[in-house]
Amino acid sequence: MIYLLCVLLLLIGLYGVLVKKNLIKIIIGLSIMEYALFLFFAVIGYREGGTAPIITKGFEKAVFVDPLPQALVLTAIVIGLAVTALLVSLAVRIYEKHGTFDIRKIRRLKG
Repeated sequence: MIYLLCVLLLLIGLYGVLVKKNLIKIIIGLSIMEYALFLFFAVIGYREGGTAPIITKGFEKAVFVDPLPQALVLTAIVIGLAVTALLVSLAVRIYEKHGTFDIRKIRRLKG
């Protein structure tokens, strides 16, 4: 069920990127797609009834939660935040130069 939520979020973000003509809405769509993938990777590492991967007595029979996807997602969140900040700063510069966020009007201005 949670995998369906990941796919739904990805499709919502993809809709925003492909259909919307406003730069800010496109950036929001990219962020939604990004967080859908983060959720998917975090869910992959989860195991039902799993415990923290700490070696104790009787650990041979224990089911552990995989910490690697969670660590990778934390790193990816930081990188995603930097990319989003860069995209927003580029959108602001484009707005300062052209006076609009609409990509159809920006394409017509050419300069």
